[in-house]
Parts: sequence; structure tokens; C-alpha cells
Amino acid sequence: MPHLLVRGVSVEQMKQISSPLVEELAAICQCGTDNFTIEVLSTTAVFAGSVVESFPFIEVAWFERGLETRDRFAQALSRHVRETGVAEIEVAFKTYREDSYYLNGERCFE
Repeated sequence: MPHLLVRGVSVEQMKQISSPLVEELAAICQCGTDNFTIEVLSTTAVFAGSVVESFPFIEVAWFERGLETRDRFAQALSRHVRETGVAEIEVAFKTYREDSYYLNGERCFE
């Protein structure tokens, strides 16, 4: 954990940055790189009766680490994605509560 859900950015773009991105994010979060999951979602956006390009948007699902860490994480993530040629990116955080997180039916945190 953290889990990044990516849309509006291609698989090739994310592959290009995935290693340096995760290295930097792991340093920011003070955790191992194996804690990260990145999923590039295939989406179809529609507007006014037409198919349009999906807007670059990344949702980060994680356990809260504080405002300073969140700011640094969003800045690093945005910088890496923009380096692939994406002009604008939005990032949103979804925070899990530790007492509501289960692994194989068992609470992970007591």
C-alpha cells in the first residue's frame, strides 16, 4: 500500500516512469518499493454524445501519512507523469481506516 489507480495515461507512459517513480515515492513514504501497486485502467470517456480522451487522473488509495507527506507524494507523482509529455494531471487521495482494512478476512491492524 499505496495503490495507484491511473486513467488517462497510457500503459507505455507508466511503464517508462514506474521504476524511478516508485523509488521516489517509497523514499517519501519511508517504506519498501514492494508496498506499491500501480494499475493503469482502460476507460472510455464520453462527452456530448462523443467518445473523448480520458483526462489524466490518478487516485491514490493509502493509509494517511500526514499533509507534508501527501504534498510531497502528489508533487513527485505529478512531476514524473508530466515528464512523459502529459500536460496536466490531477491526483486525489482516498484514505483507508486501519480498523476497516482486512486481509483474507482478518483485520490487519488491532
